[in-house]
Amino acid sequence: MKWQQAIKDYELYLKIERGLSQNSIDSYLLDIKKLMLFLEENNGTSSPINISSEIIKQFIYEIAKTVNSRTQSRVISGLRSFFNYLIFEDYRTENPLELIESPKIGRKLPDTLEEEEIDKLINAIDLSKPEGERNRAMLETLYGCGLRVSELTNLKLSDLFFEEGFIKVTGKGEKQRFVPILFSTQKFINLYVKEIRSHLKIQSGFEDTLFLNRRGKQLTRAMIFTIIKQLAKAIGLNKSISPHTFRHSFATHLLQNDADLRSIQQMLGHESITTTEIYVHLDKKHLKKVVEKYHPRK
Repeated sequence: MKWQQAIKDYELYLKIERGLSQNSIDSYLLDIKKLMLFLEENNGTSSPINISSEIIKQFIYEIAKTVNSRTQSRVISGLRSFFNYLIFEDYRTENPLELIESPKIGRKLPDTLEEEEIDKLINAIDLSKPEGERNRAMLETLYGCGLRVSELTNLKLSDLFFEEGFIKVTGKGEKQRFVPILFSTQKFINLYVKEIRSHLKIQSGFEDTLFLNRRGKQLTRAMIFTIIKQLAKAIGLNKSISPHTFRHSFATHLLQNDADLRSIQQMLGHESITTTEIYVHLDKKHLKKVVEKYHPRK
């Protein structure tokens, strides 16, 4: 079996069997392609079937010179998954990464914004430009509903159930969930749809897409990153932020105001409660409040 065929088969497996998003699939495949490039540069002739643990160790040793521990750990995990797939399909009998340990990394706590910082960012939007109303509606939706950036860009008009107070969100692996939407967020979306979106020349295939660029097409993830970076620069915010920062802030602020973890888990679309539990570590004051409120010795 050649590398290209193995990658093609693995991609289908990730898409059909695992139900991963294209972004996740691309991340998995990138690590395998890095290994392929390493073999080409070092005149390696190993195929996915016969590549040895020693060659994998050499590859990891080389990438460790240029990437941090977290990235190194991700590469090892991605390759281990690929070779487990080959074992599952009976192409191999052992995983060459079986005895290769990932570097120890601490659990990275997500960056968050204070409520005042979110207000400043949104207030910095230039509403005199047509895209201003759109940008305000997008940031209010990111923060008000705790969406991933891909969930925001894929949001449809047909996903809006404002009378019921919910939006339908399509998350990782095409899994859908209903998320409550605040009346204030509904107001900003309606304003954008009626005053701005209705005047756009919408391209074929994007008639149902909620947030559009000036050419009437779906916004890219990169464009939303750029919008947020520019706003941060405009208010002199000395933090490295991204669309995901609004999602983290959504969860953190709910927790600070005594929302329970199970509800936050459902709204974020986390499969495991342990993923949501990371937000508990962000605010020690919240833990103190819980003990003071619920402990019998209070």
